[in-house]
Amino acid sequence: MITLFSYPDLFGLEDNNPYGLKVFAFLKLCGLPFEHRHTLDAKAAPRGQLPYVDDGGQSIGDSDAIVSHLKRKYRLPIDDALTPFQRDLDLLVRRALDDLYWVMSYSRWRDPRFWTAFRDALLRTHPEIAADDLEAARKYNFDRYHYQGIGRFSPKEVYARGIADLQVVANMTGDRGFLFGPDPNSIDAGVYGFVANIVFYDIDTPLKLFVLSQPNLVRHCHAVRAAMDNRAVSRQPL
Repeated sequence: MITLFSYPDLFGLEDNNPYGLKVFAFLKLCGLPFEHRHTLDAKAAPRGQLPYVDDGGQSIGDSDAIVSHLKRKYRLPIDDALTPFQRDLDLLVRRALDDLYWVMSYSRWRDPRFWTAFRDALLRTHPEIAADDLEAARKYNFDRYHYQGIGRFSPKEVYARGIADLQVVANMTGDRGFLFGPDPNSIDAGVYGFVANIVFYDIDTPLKLFVLSQPNLVRHCHAVRAAMDNRAVSRQPL
């Protein structure tokens, strides 16, 4: 049995972290049975980061590494029809999403306009989480943003960077189907992990306002969700 360990749910999404939601969506789109466990403790995770999966006793971390492992081990055909050019685009989109991650995280933990609403939503949804732990996580994230570099930009510059990433994805997303055709590929799970964590995020950050101005991104998000719902259902632990 595959077990996915990822951050807690929020705003009706199975994971409030885009990478964990990406893996969740990938598993669902491929119809693989799995158990989903929410945690904040990453000590058992490879590299000490969430998400990770335990696949028959083998632990795999990093969302891209997880997807590669699952495709290889279970001979999943989800990306078999991609052309070499589409595989290159897949990589470039994933790298743009990696850049977008920092802006999304900044909007939740760093920007004082949105931090308290995000904190309160977490505490309301998960009363077992201590407010002091969130404050400690916020301080830790401040350090991460500084050393990564995004913490040295003004808020206006930060959001301009994230919106530029989203604009590229919006430009690639048509009015029908998925990024590379009528059926979803693994890149659609990746895009969903990020866009859903903006669309369903119940706080009007600049990222959300931009996504809502792009009907094709919203349509794509709901199309992936519908495709996930038509596949196998994960099993929550008792």
